[in-house]
Amino acid sequence: MTRWRISAKKHRATTLVTRADRGSATLWGVALMGLLMAVATALATVGSVRVARHHVHDAADLSALAAARLAILDPRAACDRAKTVAAKNGAHLLECTLTGEIADVRTSLTITLPVLGTRTLTGRARAGPSGSGTSEDHAHRPQ
Repeated sequence: MTRWRISAKKHRATTLVTRADRGSATLWGVALMGLLMAVATALATVGSVRVARHHVHDAADLSALAAARLAILDPRAACDRAKTVAAKNGAHLLECTLTGEIADVRTSLTITLPVLGTRTLTGRARAGPSGSGTSEDHAHRPQ
């Protein structure tokens, strides 16, 4: 074989390999973008759930404080005030219980998540004067 024929065979073999690889970088790029999009969506979903969880717990805290403030003065209006505070904070009041001067409140918040659908988060809080409600607090009071 002449030198030219050997070179032509090498060229043909090299050309076949490069033609088979054409477009593979595009596919790898698309796969990588899909993976990055999935990770970003997962992180955004986790972030929004955490924000909503804090939101429902904050609404419960504020509602319990509002109810405890009125628990002694006007017990009938205490839970109504807690309901108003929860609504103003974007949550729904599920339960409001007054035991003496202590208010126990449960709130809920419904969120919609991509792929997972609708979920309901709940929060609970108790509020009242410090030192009330437990027997060991009464045992340490001076006589």
